[in-house]
Amino acid sequence: MNKSAVIIGKLVRALSRLRGGGSALPGLVVEKIDPNFMVDVLRKLPYGVAVVSGTNGKTTTTKIAADLLKSQGLRVFTNKTGSNFTRGVVSAMLGDIKNFKFDFDIAVLELDEAHAVKFVEQVRPNYALLLNVLRDQLDRFGEIDKTAKLLAEVAKNTAKIVVLNREDPLVAAISCCLPRSIKVVNYGYVPKLAGFFPNDDELHSGVGKLKKSSAKADVELKSFTDSHAVFEINGRNYSTEIAISGAHNLFNAAGALALVRAIFGSKTDDKKLTKSLRKVEPAFGRGEKLLINQTPIELILVKNPAGFRLSLKSQYSAAADVLIAINDHYADGRDMSWLWDVDFRTLKSVGVVSGIRAYDMALRLKYDDVKIGLVESDFKKAVKEFLSQNSRQPKQIFCTYTAMLTIRKILSKLDKVERAL
Repeated sequence: MNKSAVIIGKLVRALSRLRGGGSALPGLVVEKIDPNFMVDVLRKLPYGVAVVSGTNGKTTTTKIAADLLKSQGLRVFTNKTGSNFTRGVVSAMLGDIKNFKFDFDIAVLELDEAHAVKFVEQVRPNYALLLNVLRDQLDRFGEIDKTAKLLAEVAKNTAKIVVLNREDPLVAAISCCLPRSIKVVNYGYVPKLAGFFPNDDELHSGVGKLKKSSAKADVELKSFTDSHAVFEINGRNYSTEIAISGAHNLFNAAGALALVRAIFGSKTDDKKLTKSLRKVEPAFGRGEKLLINQTPIELILVKNPAGFRLSLKSQYSAAADVLIAINDHYADGRDMSWLWDVDFRTLKSVGVVSGIRAYDMALRLKYDDVKIGLVESDFKKAVKEFLSQNSRQPKQIFCTYTAMLTIRKILSKLDKVERAL
């Protein structure tokens, strides 16, 4: 390990934190000093590296997989900041290097499709979990076929096992182009749950009309309620209580289970593994539940048509007040036309609409005859008004990525805020 790079990197990290700077800067400095730093450190891990990539669910799935691996006794490193560049990974590594030692068994890394390709060119992962290909940030990636090709490159550069979402045709098709040396493991859901998971192509063709893979799934989501799920693993049913909510997050859990089983192989204790799910909490801002003055508030990240539709179908509560906040920064995707592909008619009403694209969102709701209480683009004013409405009534906030960060920061500064159990 390059000690000079570590010392300087940690110094830059400390200064950057004092100034409220970005999480990737320390990694950028370390890469300038030692371009091979990340490769040299990660290749010494006993279990190697597992990459999680795809359009939706990377952060949640990575956290679930990491928590499950920890519950089975492994020391797990993960890029908690979610920074997808290699320098973001290096920055996260700096925070966990103690006395010039990186004491972990495995790294589970969330990487977006483009950056994952660049990462695997430097570090060949032992495992890859590929989640889905959805219409998201087309201003960055263009057509979804390009996104699928990026994920295929990640799969081809994986050393041991690739875990694929059987229910996504573009992801499932990746198995056909892999060399025999790479083992393919699938995860999915039982047919009766298909209505909960419409993809972008099924928006107009109808759920279940597109041809799905018939490949055998190692892990299947079989049924679920708000706090309970049943997974079929290798032909047996395992029932567990679960803290994360939303059909899409439970399906992400199925992917995480399949990845962990791929890593442990025949040594996996499936019963112990599924029971560990009950202790897994939602990732920051992804279905995260807070209490403010004893009022429950749920933060729900939305960033494309399929994700928003899924959230409305499986997480929306008619008994809750709703705030929708839409931004169009680079991290959100600049093109917000996808909002017109979401059916909002399930919403009883929306108390407040906010964000940079608040008026675009309000117009979209108007076309679906959804009643709106207030349109306020200023986040502080919007949150203040939202919390003052029916103060004891449960609240849900549907927001794009940068809007979620801003709102979460505002909420964290309020009195009597705590994370709900």
